[in-house]
Amino acid sequence: MEYTLDITLKTRAIFLNMLENYTLEQLNKKPEGFNNTIFWNIKHIVVTQQLLTYGLSSLPLLITETETEDYRKGSKTEFDATMQDVELLKKQLFSTLEQTQLDYRNGIFKTFTPYTVSTKSTLTNVEEAFQFNSFHEGIHLGYILALKKGL
Repeated sequence: MEYTLDITLKTRAIFLNMLENYTLEQLNKKPEGFNNTIFWNIKHIVVTQQLLTYGLSSLPLLITETETEDYRKGSKTEFDATMQDVELLKKQLFSTLEQTQLDYRNGIFKTFTPYTVSTKSTLTNVEEAFQFNSFHEGIHLGYILALKKGL
């Protein structure tokens, strides 16, 4: 489990670097042929991690309901992010993961609702959710690399 979380932390460091080194305009740009922005993809991975772990464990999320609705699976970029949004996301990249790690160590993930993901695999426990989450974040890193070509 620690290895999976370590991979996620390293991927999030890459996302943080993007948030710190791209302009707000670049983070908000939706190149032709794409539905979402770099900012949306990074916020989406935070929301998805919360839904896969806390949500499927019937626990309160560490993010707001509005964030969840705006960046969950099936959503798309509806508005530009502000610098305040970027600053919040930079903090959430790590605060949510650190709290999840602490909560896991403290054994709060006691129940889990099985969920079939887009790859047709069914997650049956929070450990599988963590593993799938790393894969999911890698997919969105790939999307962002493709989006970069359109900047």
